[in-house]
Amino acid sequence: MTFSELKTARLILRRWRDEDVLPWAAMNADPVVREYFPAVMTYEQSAGSIEAFRSDLDQRGWGWWAIELAATGELIGMAGLDPVEEGMPLQGVEVGWRLARSAWGNGYATEAGHACLDFGFDVLGLAEILAICAAGNQRSQAVMHRLGMTRDPADDFDDPTVPPGSLRRSVVYRIKPH
Repeated sequence: MTFSELKTARLILRRWRDEDVLPWAAMNADPVVREYFPAVMTYEQSAGSIEAFRSDLDQRGWGWWAIELAATGELIGMAGLDPVEEGMPLQGVEVGWRLARSAWGNGYATEAGHACLDFGFDVLGLAEILAICAAGNQRSQAVMHRLGMTRDPADDFDDPTVPPGSLRRSVVYRIKPH
């Protein structure tokens, strides 16, 4: 599959560029952005994640895209689709997003999420898409609701990749094509 770029009214979901490393690293060093992750990321970890994202996009044509504001070209975060990691108690393709704090409250996560869901259903032909987040992450769960996703508490699980503590419990939302 060739690489896909997604566009919405305000956003471009695109391949990662070298100049994205600095703003991506700054975003991942923000403890508020990383509140529902075990730790902030170092510059090296952020740079490595971009390389992994690029590799997935090159190999599959989809994955975690950089989110750019169409009007300004500013990198504001990432969104995309990715297979659920091995070793998790469920399987499937997950939709997700992470935005810089300056981009919160503008509907960008929902807009990018809709673009990803449309791509997953219309282009990839997926029968279902999942979203997973820490149980306490009410902001992400609100986006999942706005996307039309639903939660069955029986699907919730303790994430084996997260150290024991308040961040380990994860909730799962699901959506099927309309």
